[in-house]
Amino acid sequence: MRLDHLVILRRESPMQKLFYAAFAYMILGVASGLFYREFTKANDFPEGQFTQLGLVHTHLLTLGFIVLLIVLVIEKVFVISKSHLFEWFFWVYNAGVLVTSAMLTWHGSLTVMGEESTSAIAGIAGLGHIALTAGMVLLFLALRSRIVAPKDAPSVVEAPTA
Repeated sequence: MRLDHLVILRRESPMQKLFYAAFAYMILGVASGLFYREFTKANDFPEGQFTQLGLVHTHLLTLGFIVLLIVLVIEKVFVISKSHLFEWFFWVYNAGVLVTSAMLTWHGSLTVMGEESTSAIAGIAGLGHIALTAGMVLLFLALRSRIVAPKDAPSVVEAPTA
């Protein structure tokens, strides 16, 4: 089995990586909203009753699409990819978003089908949230390393000239 297509993100610039990841989350977020609507309808799930399946759409759009678009702007301004922590942020954060969203989908689907969730789902979701938190900390550390530079280093953001 060839995995050449998975290596594409390794060769892309950080800006392209962020752009493609944000776009993928936008597609997943919209698709998860459609899945939620159709799956609950197909299973005669009572309208208005809570299921975690309804949270997948907003988690993917907010934590995936919107956050990565904001990081794309931060990358453009501060070039945080020059920090050795950027790659760690990118992969840890995305793993957290995907694991968390997958567990929301699994738990929500079980609820719609009238089945009980297990503590394993909660535990794995917790690991996803831990990865999200670690990713956010890595983002701030990478950003800090670009903003708080040694006094003799050139400024990251140039002051406008008069």
